Amino acid sequence: MGNFLECMGSFFCRQKNTNIRITLPFVCFLWQIAMIVLFGIFIRYDEESDVRQWLELKERNNITSDIENDFYFRYPSFQDVHVMIFVGFGFLMTFLKRYSFGGVGFNFLIAAFGVQWALLMQGWFHALDPVTAKISIGVESLINADFCVASSLIAYGALLGKVSPVQMMIVTLFGVTLFAVEEYIILNLLHCRDAGGSMTIHTFGGYYGLAISWVLYRPNLHQSKRLNGSAYHSDVFAMIGTLFLWMYWPSFNSAITDHGSGQHRTAINTYIALTSSVLTTVAISSMSDKRGKLDMVHIQNATLAGGVAMGTSAEFMITPYGSLIVGFCVGIISTVGYLFVTPFLEKYLKLQDTCGIHNLHAVPGMLGGFIGAIVAAFASEEVYSRQGLIETFDFEGEFADRTPGTQGGFQAAGTCVAIAFGLVGGAAVGLILRLPIWGDPADDNCYDDEAYWEVPEDEDSIPPVLEYNNHMIHKHQDISESNFSVEQS
Repeated sequence: MGNFLECMGSFFCRQKNTNIRITLPFVCFLWQIAMIVLFGIFIRYDEESDVRQWLELKERNNITSDIENDFYFRYPSFQDVHVMIFVGFGFLMTFLKRYSFGGVGFNFLIAAFGVQWALLMQGWFHALDPVTAKISIGVESLINADFCVASSLIAYGALLGKVSPVQMMIVTLFGVTLFAVEEYIILNLLHCRDAGGSMTIHTFGGYYGLAISWVLYRPNLHQSKRLNGSAYHSDVFAMIGTLFLWMYWPSFNSAITDHGSGQHRTAINTYIALTSSVLTTVAISSMSDKRGKLDMVHIQNATLAGGVAMGTSAEFMITPYGSLIVGFCVGIISTVGYLFVTPFLEKYLKLQDTCGIHNLHAVPGMLGGFIGAIVAAFASEEVYSRQGLIETFDFEGEFADRTPGTQGGFQAAGTCVAIAFGLVGGAAVGLILRLPIWGDPADDNCYDDEAYWEVPEDEDSIPPVLEYNNHMIHKHQDISESNFSVEQS
């Protein structure tokens, strides 16, 4: 028994090796070939993208113009969501001064794989024809696939700089799978409304990433502390990601809502909440500094919290001032989280959250789910009309007798399901990632692109001028030490 434990200990504690020349190509080729085979077996065009079926549909429904095709209604929203996934999330993760390649490059990799796997997983749960055993996809399927991938990209934020690309492919494989299951439970079985994904995307993705990070805790991560921060140029690039996300978030929340007043109202409510969270974020950031200066990490992240929190309730009749109140509150909560909660979690709960997804996604998403439950519970015919309640909450079929109060209870239950799937699923995936075969970096080699990328030499070596206070306790002391070392040289 002693020999077995000794062998296991030596296996899990052996020296890290970031050479992924075999594992990364193997995983990419194997999984892409698997996607080709599975697409060939299951995936087909839907009736609005297949030429024969579209012509038959036009004739059957007396459609006289191709402009009635759903593509022309949904594609602008798809384009906006697509930009958020690949540009917004990608550039937001470039804040680390020596990990910009990894931030935007690995975001690109896992999103490209995740979209393919999401089309299959969501298709099996939502669009599988029981007669032909085929999955029909159209432009709305692509939007939902982007939504699905967003949860894995959120999880990546907690792991940024500490895992290998092979590990992130594993995270995405299981993340998309778990997302499809919890989404089916929340939207189909519980019949919740969650157009912008406060529950299914942000709450699940946030707690999924946090649970993985907790299992993968690195006690000696302080050895890479010198790289766990930003430089002037990296913060500018990250702010580009923030602005893309901020501008397109109304499209994200409204992309798959019902045409008409629902989609219109969702965009309005989301935009208003986002504007409110900007002002409160700036206010709290300035108040937290003795000289009233702003911290870029707050502006890059907490300003987006309003969009996250409105994901569920934006399509409800929450009123414009209600949206302002939501944005006002979550802007404060998110900024305070970066100031105090993230350092607390790292110090006492051993939770290392690189991007602070707990403050931007997990908590605002959870609050958004419960806010949606409250707004749904207080919905009335006086405000919505009877037909409005039916259209907004889809009170049809087996759910025709559901009341707004009951709907509110199910909305709250859906939020709890998302949290449970994130925590339990993340812990399980974290155990898989602890196997020493994935090429993850050593504790003194984290947050550095040179572990996995060919990095050109810098023309000028610029010492770091900013370090994130959410995981850098002695911020000003480190800066002074950096300046002293430059003077000595």
